[in-house]
Amino acid sequence: MKMIGTRLKLARTASGMSLRDLSAAMNELVTAQAIGKYERDESMPGSAVLLALSAALDVSIDYLLSQDRVALEAVDFRKKPSAGKREEAQVQAKVLHRLEHYLAVEEALGLDSATWDRPDSAPYPINEIVEADAAASQVREAWHLGRDPITNLVELLEARGMKVICEPLADSIDGMTAHVRRADGSTLPVIVVNASHHGERQRFTLAHELAHAVFEPHKRLSEAEVEKAAHRFAGALLMPAEIIWREIGRHRTRVSLGELFALKPVVGASVQALAYRCKDLGIFGQPVMRRLYDEFERQGWRSPPYEEPLPVARESATRLRRLCFRAVEEGAMSESRAAEALGMSVRELDRAMAGPWEDQPSP
Repeated sequence: MKMIGTRLKLARTASGMSLRDLSAAMNELVTAQAIGKYERDESMPGSAVLLALSAALDVSIDYLLSQDRVALEAVDFRKKPSAGKREEAQVQAKVLHRLEHYLAVEEALGLDSATWDRPDSAPYPINEIVEADAAASQVREAWHLGRDPITNLVELLEARGMKVICEPLADSIDGMTAHVRRADGSTLPVIVVNASHHGERQRFTLAHELAHAVFEPHKRLSEAEVEKAAHRFAGALLMPAEIIWREIGRHRTRVSLGELFALKPVVGASVQALAYRCKDLGIFGQPVMRRLYDEFERQGWRSPPYEEPLPVARESATRLRRLCFRAVEEGAMSESRAAEALGMSVRELDRAMAGPWEDQPSP
C-alpha cells in the first residue's frame, strides 16, 4: 500500500500550516489528530480526504502518492539570530518541495543532473581568511570568467550544474546552502536565495553560499572566521581586484558617495560591499572607512531592510521555467504537472508559454 506521510508533512510544512490549520482548510473533514496519523503513516486517507488534502495544500494527488525520495544534507543557513527553528523548517520544506519537482522535470527530459561542474582543485583549503581571494580567483579561472563583472550569477551557477532556488523567505533569512541526496545516492549542491531581497543582496548571498560549496576551512578557524572568509570570497568573486584598481585606483584618502554609486551597477554589489572590498584591497584606510560607515549609518542603510538607493535588479532562476516549457512542448510532461512544478495554475502556465507578458507570474 502506498503511504503519504513524508510527502504530506513536507507539503504542509512548506505551506506554513499547522495540523489544525490544515484541518480547518479542509472544513474539518478530518481532525488534526487524524492528519497527524497520516503523516506518521499510521493510517491512509480515503479518496475523499485525499482530494481535500490535495486541494488544501495545492499539490496534486500524484505528488502525495509518489514514492520518490530526496533529502537535504549539510544544511547551512545564512540568517540573523532572530530566525527561529520553525522558519528554518519551513524553508527546508519549501526547498525540498521545489527540488523534487525540479529533478522530476529533468528526469522527464532525460537530462543528466547527477553531477555538477565543481571548479578545478576545489575544495580549496582555507587556513586564513585572506586566502578567500585566491579561491575566488581560482573559481573565475576554472570557469573561464576572466576579470569582467558577472552579469547574471544565477544563470552562471545553474549552467555549472548547481540548483538555485529563489523563494520568498522571512527577512531574517538571507539564504541557505545544502546538498540534495537523490534516491540513487548521488548528491548535488543547492543554493537558496531570498527572492524578496534586492539584487545586490541576492548576488552577495549567492556568492557567499558558493564559497561554502567550494571551501575546505581549517578546523582551527572559528565559525565566525569561516563566515568572514565567505564574505571576502563573495567580494572578490563579484569585484575582482583588477576592476576595482582600474575604476578606483590603488590608494585613496577621499572618495565621494557619487563615485561609489556610479560603480554600483557595474559590479552588481551594494555600495557598502564595494567599500569593504576596497578596504580588503588596502585602497581605503580606516579614516575613509570610518567616514563612509558613519554616513551609511546616518542614511539607515546598515539597518534592516538594508536598502540603498539605485537597487540592482533582482536575480531570477529561470532554468526550471524553461525546462517546464520544453517538457510540455515535447510531450514529456503534462501541463498540470508542469504547472505544479512552477507553482502556478494551468491557465497561468498557458499564458506564460504564449508570450512574454509583463504580468506573468515568476516562480
